[in-house]
Amino acid sequence: MTAKPGTSAAQENVANDDGKVVAMDDFVQSRNAKAALDGFARGLTQFKRWRDDIAQAIADYQTWVEQQGFSDGEQDLRVYELIEMLQSDKLTVALVAEFSRGKTELLNAIFFSDYKQRLLPSAAGRTTMCPTELRWDEKDGPCVKLLPIETRKTALTISEYKRTPVHWTTIHILKLSSAEEVREALSEITKTKKVNLREAQELGLYDPKQPANKNAPISGNTVEVPVWRHAVVNFPNALLKQGLVVLDTPGLNALGAEPELTLNTLPGAQAILFLLAADAGVTKTDLEVWTNHVNTVRGNTQLVALNKIDILWDELHDDAAVAKTIASQVEETARTLRIDRKLIFPVSAQKGLIAKIKGDTALAAKSGLSALEDKLTQDLIPARHMLIRNRIVHEVSGRVESSRALIEAKLAGVNKQLTELKQLSGKNLDVIQKMVVRMRTEKQKYDKEIEGFLLTKAALSRQAQILLGHLSMTSLDELIAKTRIGMNETWTTRGLKTGMAAFFTGTLERMEKVSAESDEIRKVVEAIYLRLHTEYGLAKITPPRLSLLPFVVEFKKLEERADAFRDSPVTMMTEQHFVIKKFFITMVSQARHLFTECNTASKNWFQAAVSPVFAQIQQHKATIDRSFEALKKIHENLDTLGERIAEMETVRKDLEGQMKTSETLLERIHRPLTQ
Repeated sequence: MTAKPGTSAAQENVANDDGKVVAMDDFVQSRNAKAALDGFARGLTQFKRWRDDIAQAIADYQTWVEQQGFSDGEQDLRVYELIEMLQSDKLTVALVAEFSRGKTELLNAIFFSDYKQRLLPSAAGRTTMCPTELRWDEKDGPCVKLLPIETRKTALTISEYKRTPVHWTTIHILKLSSAEEVREALSEITKTKKVNLREAQELGLYDPKQPANKNAPISGNTVEVPVWRHAVVNFPNALLKQGLVVLDTPGLNALGAEPELTLNTLPGAQAILFLLAADAGVTKTDLEVWTNHVNTVRGNTQLVALNKIDILWDELHDDAAVAKTIASQVEETARTLRIDRKLIFPVSAQKGLIAKIKGDTALAAKSGLSALEDKLTQDLIPARHMLIRNRIVHEVSGRVESSRALIEAKLAGVNKQLTELKQLSGKNLDVIQKMVVRMRTEKQKYDKEIEGFLLTKAALSRQAQILLGHLSMTSLDELIAKTRIGMNETWTTRGLKTGMAAFFTGTLERMEKVSAESDEIRKVVEAIYLRLHTEYGLAKITPPRLSLLPFVVEFKKLEERADAFRDSPVTMMTEQHFVIKKFFITMVSQARHLFTECNTASKNWFQAAVSPVFAQIQQHKATIDRSFEALKKIHENLDTLGERIAEMETVRKDLEGQMKTSETLLERIHRPLTQ
């Protein structure tokens, strides 16, 4: 670009991203601000691209398997499940704080700054009345889904209600370009209503034995309660479209009244962002939320945002003095929460929102939002990446390697046949006749072997049914019934302690049985592989081990959360039967989910361990049958020998190509995430 006469390049006018003509300085400043604030979005985009590439590689593998004739009904179904898991994978960040800490403003700054105004209601006092998820699911379109508060009277958890859409009220957002329509739909989340004391007690939102600050607001003989129990905002924001889910929790009362949040939802998030306000410091209720609901969670990233630092900005003091004041507050917060100060991020959500709207680089840096977003990117994405590698990539690569072993065995068989066929050149019919007799004997012997293998397969299938029975819903229901008897239906912390001990002991016993029986199955499969390798020269494949460690760890975490809930001072002192009953129901729901996943993992393991060996057996039979038929034709007419050799050369070339294809697929599946 050439500058006009009498001007410098810095003074030029250019078109910005919106098509408006602006000064070059303003354009560069806006772009720099956008780049500084887009680190998290960029990380999510790269992660989604990696995830989509893995899903495509798995889909290409399935197409290749079907082309090679290795297709198997149950195995195919599992591959499609893995692809679906990748495509629907989400990264969840949970925002936890008491009211008036600035959670809503932070959400406006991160997700809705493109609208150049606040869309989520942000004002003094409480603006989030029920737990709210921000996510994007294309099939539902832009909308707000709301679960009525009356559902608290039932025994169903929020997770279970998500599988029954009929109970939800849906407000569709027809014009995304209309900020007013979007804002109006989102304002529904903040609505409350007044109910009588009895109704409030039935909802578990009022207990006359509780102090006033532990109950919903009371006015005379009525109680103010949220209209909705849970909200899902389905919105096509750039970050949400990359697979991010943000959970906004409404504070201490909701966390205490809805045990599912503490037991299931928060532990299920990849990161928890705990918000404090710089003007209030760490209050008593802040510390209670942190101690009882955040710090008890294990296995995910936990960060603290010290919001509203702009209150500490003072024009009468220089930047160094202000920075020292903020650093002092960070140190005090770290001491109170007993965490590393590096996990605390001073931010101003309000100024960050303004900076994003105006493209103000200096204000963006001063707001501290970019540092928080960078930290989320550094901690959140690699952890999720490693989880997918350990669960999905490991399983799929095992399947590819098994398929590759079949191709390798087939190629070895073809090379052996070619060697034998080439040695027949110039031989007389008597020699070929002897080979036909030898091949017939080998075929008959192998056919008898197959009968034994099929009997073994049937026995293994029966053993697998016993194994899976330990992880069935029937087995779990028996354990739940036993636990209820141990609790004597008293719904007290003492009864809960007795019941929990029996429950988690029972789950561990079942998993130990499954591990022992899976080892027996694996030994049988290994023996078959060894026989095939020793007797017939087939590839020796090592069957995978069934690892239930991830599920044992998850049950251990569930037990720890149950203990933390049961032993918390609030639960011990109040003995709220409604909450304890809700907690037990939530815990059982979570246990059902884990049992289902464990059962599925065990079933998939059995297929992965057993299917390849029997596929290898059938493939070797097909190879022997083809060789025998070809040899008979050659015996009948020696002129066909050359044709048969040419055919086998073509087959060998194709198999060598398939070996390269399998290697390429493995490379694609193991391709690292680029940062």
